[in-house]
Amino acid sequence: MISVAILGASGRMGALTQELVNDALNLSLHAKLNSQSDISHMLGADVIVDFTLPDVSPKMVEFAIEHDQKIVVGTSGWNQSQFLGLERLLNLHPKAGVLVIPNFSIGSMLAQSFAAQAARYFDSIEIIEAHHAGKIDSPSGTAVRTAEVISKARSGMVQPLLTGVDQKARGEIFAGIPIHSIRLQGLSAKQEVLLGGDSEVLSISHEVSSLGAYSNGIRLAIEFAVSATGLHVGLDKVV
Repeated sequence: MISVAILGASGRMGALTQELVNDALNLSLHAKLNSQSDISHMLGADVIVDFTLPDVSPKMVEFAIEHDQKIVVGTSGWNQSQFLGLERLLNLHPKAGVLVIPNFSIGSMLAQSFAAQAARYFDSIEIIEAHHAGKIDSPSGTAVRTAEVISKARSGMVQPLLTGVDQKARGEIFAGIPIHSIRLQGLSAKQEVLLGGDSEVLSISHEVSSLGAYSNGIRLAIEFAVSATGLHVGLDKVV
């Protein structure tokens, strides 16, 4: 039985995690924490799941590492420089493990993989991501991670600079890829990668209609994290 502590338990993803933990035969709830909870309540859990806020998550992760715990991070906003900091701290705590998952959807992971495969054959690439009106960060962690994966796949290749790339409406540039963010009532989550070539455009699109799409990925991440050490980024490291 894997005991799970949930950070941000009162939020949408925290509530989903609590539901799946309650339903799973191999998981049990150790603690559920909100912004008013004492951080020490996560101690003793086999795995911690973090769905807090971008300015809160790093403190939670550092606390978990310093206490040699395993933590699954679903909070957006993490970047490469922060990952380097985590790796340095993890070197001091080799028993600890951090799994950062920008998106827990299996379909999103596959779409990201397909985009990386296609990216070597197209020189013009942009990302459009749309989420519900309540999502407070933009661009999404999924979009940033997709841009990074595309950039890695194009190692040694150069994406031409876009005309008007300095115009705000052309999107924010991450890893050389423009990302356009939409926050709209009625949406859950959608991302489209557009790849343009000579007389053709390839569109790789993925859409989530409810939070249920993330349940399987969260469960797999918890099961992976219980024996993981070091830093792992992306659901593809799990499945």
